[in-house]
Amino acid sequence: MKNLVQFLQIYYPILIAFIAMMYSIVLGLTGDFESAQYSAHWPGTILLFAIALRQRRSDFFNNKR
Repeated sequence: MKNLVQFLQIYYPILIAFIAMMYSIVLGLTGDFESAQYSAHWPGTILLFAIALRQRRSDFFNNKR
């Protein structure tokens, strides 16, 4: 259980981005192309936001010492 919690704390942005990508693919396969194109931008945005948060978090904790 502890390993699962640690895994989710580290990789949650990747899991969320993967779910968003699958959502976009399903929308495209069902014929809703406009919604698929709109939601296709979510995974990249989620991953970039996660990178920015982690960078700021590590900068904060490194400067705190």
